[in-house]
Amino acid sequence: MNRSASAVWHGTGRDGKGTLTTRSGVLDSASYSFTTRFEDEKGTNPEELIAAAHAGCFTMALAFALQAKGLTPTELKTEAVVSLEKDGAGFKVSKSALTLKADVPGISAEDFAAVAKGAKEGCPISKLLNAEITLDATLA
Repeated sequence: MNRSASAVWHGTGRDGKGTLTTRSGVLDSASYSFTTRFEDEKGTNPEELIAAAHAGCFTMALAFALQAKGLTPTELKTEAVVSLEKDGAGFKVSKSALTLKADVPGISAEDFAAVAKGAKEGCPISKLLNAEITLDATLA
């Protein structure tokens, strides 16, 4: 299975602008720029997309892990916060902090913590990231 996206950029790093498009069409020439990445201008940026990918991947991995235990979650809600930090002359993604709020009938807090930890470690996006990954999981 392969998934793809493309980027087009015009101009300099600071003053230029670009677009991101995914093969699925979910992103279709979504704008990104220095100001959408390092300031708060409307548009997207690579770190936001990584955060969305990590939140989605982890949450789905957790749903599968719970299903394997015969459990059906009522709701799994995950936020991922990706940290971009200065690294020498450039930058690096240093951390992805996952915050999970879950409603899973029939699971103990101890089992929930173990299943959530396994999903965090087993999610393909977690495996891809060369960064610290934390998880704050709350069972309702």
